[in-house]
Amino acid sequence: MEIIKQKLIPILIIAVLAGGVAVIVTRNSSNGSAAMVKVTVPEFTPVAARGRDLFNANCAACHGKNAGGSENGPPLVHQIYNPGHHADGAFVLAARNGVRAHHWRFGNMPPVPTVTQPEVMMIVRYIRELQLANGITTRPHVM
Repeated sequence: MEIIKQKLIPILIIAVLAGGVAVIVTRNSSNGSAAMVKVTVPEFTPVAARGRDLFNANCAACHGKNAGGSENGPPLVHQIYNPGHHADGAFVLAARNGVRAHHWRFGNMPPVPTVTQPEVMMIVRYIRELQLANGITTRPHVM
């Protein structure tokens, strides 16, 4: 029995250390682009297609590819952002004024002064078409 313990303990220690190293390497190898939600991408209207281009240039670094979220910001293709809870105007205000963190733990969103209100509305159209394609529809906000 003592011989088994002498062989088993070093093997267990090596296994635990190897597992810890694997977790650290995996966690640190992420580039922040891993989506938080799986997004089905529809065919877009021309306005939403322009919104997609604007989103990619101004928003995707934090909100991820196809608004699926990332390690840097929340997914916008999420029930929290349905039009009944976050109306289109909320996106305009967020771009203009920034947003205090309130649903997620990513920190505050800074203003995006380089995006005009008409451009934000095209981005919103893109987000709404993505949401609709992923089953997110207007639901009343209930507190």
